[in-house]
Amino acid sequence: MGSMSQWANDTFGALACKLADIIPACLVSAHDRARDCHEAIRTQTLEAYGNGLYASQYEVLAEGLAPYGEPLRLRGRDVMLVKGHLLYPLCYSKRDRPVTTARLRSSYGLRAELIREYGPTPMQQELDLGLDEPQESRTIPELLKHPGVKGLVLLPYACSMERGVMRAEWGIAELPHGSRDLIWHRHDPLWP
Repeated sequence: MGSMSQWANDTFGALACKLADIIPACLVSAHDRARDCHEAIRTQTLEAYGNGLYASQYEVLAEGLAPYGEPLRLRGRDVMLVKGHLLYPLCYSKRDRPVTTARLRSSYGLRAELIREYGPTPMQQELDLGLDEPQESRTIPELLKHPGVKGLVLLPYACSMERGVMRAEWGIAELPHGSRDLIWHRHDPLWP
């Protein structure tokens, strides 16, 4: 990869260029493993591919990033902590679409909670109407106890079984309460 953005250099220092090379290679490897799984099972649906991609993205990233970070166990998966930042993969589309179109499947759950807890400070504070809102459940207590977690860097990518990885980026985003739409504070391509 060529020159790194100021954000990448500020976030990862001298590791930024290495990470920018390793992460896309890991995502391509995860896709290859998932495609091989689908072809081995020979089903008409893409369940094997989708489940294989979901599982392998964490495993391949943990293997590739092992020399540069620490694995943190989160719901049975290793999520890598590098320079105080959790690196969390997010396959956001099966089509070649910009990352700015990325939406979560749900406005609650693990991903949403991670983004709200460790993402950037919201650009616009939520309006406080003085109403009691239900508290979100804490599904990430093991991370909340880890003193080394400073923030979350999302690794959004577009990928399909037929076309492979089409886009790969990294960046930080916020997720307003009750919304599935990410608001990107910063995103940089890892893939041309």
